Amino acid sequence: MTPGVGLVSVLLLIIPATTYATTPTFSVDYHRNCFLKDGEPFRYISGSIHYSRIPRVYWKDRLLKMYMAGLNAIQTYVPWNFHEAVPGQYDFSGDRDLEQFLQLCQDIGLLVIMRPGPYICAEWDMGGLPAWLLKKKDIVLRSSDPDYLAAVDKWMGKLLPIIKRYLYQNGGPIITVQVENEYGSYFACDFNYMRHLSQLFRFYLGEEAVLFTTDGAGLGYLKCGSLQGLYATVDFGPGANVTAAFEAQRHVEPRGPLVNSEFYPGWLDHWGEKHSVVPTSAVVKTLNEILEIGANVNLYMFIGGTNFGYWNGANTPYGPQPTSYDYDSPLTEAGDLTEKYFAIREVIKMYKDVPEGILPPSTPKFAYGKVQMKKLKTVSETLDVLSFSGPVKTLYPPTFIEMNQAFGFVLYQTVLPVNCVKPTPLSSPLNGVHDRAYISIDGTAAGILERNKALSINITGKAGSRVDVLVENMGRINYGKGINDFKGLVFNLTLGADVLVNWTVYSLSVDEAVSKGLLLASGSSSTSSTSTPPPALSPPTFYTGSFIIPDGIPDLPQDTYIQFPDWRKGQVWINGFNVGRYWPSRGPQITLFVPAHLLSTSVQNNITVLELEASPCSSGSCMVEFTDTPILNGTVNGQYKRQLFNKQDLF
Repeated sequence: MTPGVGLVSVLLLIIPATTYATTPTFSVDYHRNCFLKDGEPFRYISGSIHYSRIPRVYWKDRLLKMYMAGLNAIQTYVPWNFHEAVPGQYDFSGDRDLEQFLQLCQDIGLLVIMRPGPYICAEWDMGGLPAWLLKKKDIVLRSSDPDYLAAVDKWMGKLLPIIKRYLYQNGGPIITVQVENEYGSYFACDFNYMRHLSQLFRFYLGEEAVLFTTDGAGLGYLKCGSLQGLYATVDFGPGANVTAAFEAQRHVEPRGPLVNSEFYPGWLDHWGEKHSVVPTSAVVKTLNEILEIGANVNLYMFIGGTNFGYWNGANTPYGPQPTSYDYDSPLTEAGDLTEKYFAIREVIKMYKDVPEGILPPSTPKFAYGKVQMKKLKTVSETLDVLSFSGPVKTLYPPTFIEMNQAFGFVLYQTVLPVNCVKPTPLSSPLNGVHDRAYISIDGTAAGILERNKALSINITGKAGSRVDVLVENMGRINYGKGINDFKGLVFNLTLGADVLVNWTVYSLSVDEAVSKGLLLASGSSSTSSTSTPPPALSPPTFYTGSFIIPDGIPDLPQDTYIQFPDWRKGQVWINGFNVGRYWPSRGPQITLFVPAHLLSTSVQNNITVLELEASPCSSGSCMVEFTDTPILNGTVNGQYKRQLFNKQDLF
């Protein structure tokens, strides 16, 4: 049994089922400046939760904790790329089962504020837009570009009928639906695009659905983000001038409910910058001011969750977000109750009844300890099982999308055209490495090229030596004008003054190879295992290890965290599931959350690591460690560079 599920089931029995004597209604009352729910004035106090960042087995636990905090609604995004990874192929199963999530919300007694996009931002890869849109190189995303609109129309033709079934007036939990997302922050300012979306949503959802927009609390944002027929709302965080923020909303909505669609009890992180922490005192002070004037509010995020796999986004100048999306939220990444949770609950108590009863506890965590790892092979030695499609010969390097690959890694190979006896610059003069390239010469690590940070390294080698360039997609830009973020070698590399040509390129299906056990079947490297000083840099290499959880111990398995002592940077899979990126050498995140459902007590648990820079294994210490305590604010020196709650600062 999943930890806590028994208690959750008992608690659900005491939540009264919603019944309707007449047809339910939800609307905007412009006379009384409020929402009307079944004809009565209504104010929502909501929290954001992203089903795509939380394993399905924990949806009920997290939602119930939100309900018990006094929230009467939740807000969620629908990431298009999470459901349509390949054009025309839709996945709403398992962790993508949107209808099951909505049904759980209704069963628990939570209304839903739905944000279906098509663009969502959300610190999610490409703001939720699927990478295959970039097959048209000059496409103008979030605009009236015909090819973009055709894809949007097809996707919404699949999604919106699902949403319609769960609208409040149809007996479901969804009270409002957002059209697009913070469009006033985008350069295009294409009113025809917004009109097209408005008509599209009306066609599928009907005239009674309450459609809204969200933008920053400034007239500059609202000018391009709002549209007649869509109720305009604003977002702002703790410390903001609440009166001034809502005056901006009143400029475009003179009458109707006051709404802060994104009130920030925390903030986002980037690799190489300190973990964001927002004081609880600042959160409750501004939240009280919002509620005191009768406004509606959504706390973004109430629980952040995890960017499993490759789902994290990035901001401009290029700064990718880490695996954790903890967000310093009232509920932690792992769903634990925090001081901030209880403080917010006390504020809500001042304005509405909070459910009585036992709060679901934080899920227990277990430190499984150290696990010995062993070296398998380098990426270049494993191409026979990693590249399902085989090599592609090309004069100039193609992008990921040209290789029909969205995420992960692509290997580019060529040879040195001349002898490089003296160190010779291998460069990306047009900043064309998106996002990080690991360079090896004849199997020996030579250096790293990194977008915006390291555009040139010096190499040596003989003419004809093999050059391996493994390019990692670190996450596409999710906010601003740079969301058309191509990956791979998007411009040529040069050796000295000459452009490198004649490439052999491998699309790598690493996730499939790991989940099918193909790497283990390929055997280990022949490299000697004697202890030697750890190298400054090694070629990207796979490692594996396993551990057993005894089945005789009650309540195991439990949630845990994995950390990588003296490892540098890479990707980790547990029992074939891509847990995410680790980068303790840069931080701030040190541990990665491992939910209990990934683990087994009946068979051994397998760990696969792709270390991209250098492991500690050559020095004799070759292990990872499971701990019961998260570390999200380590390694980084200095202060957070960005001002909190100012989205303009993310351009």
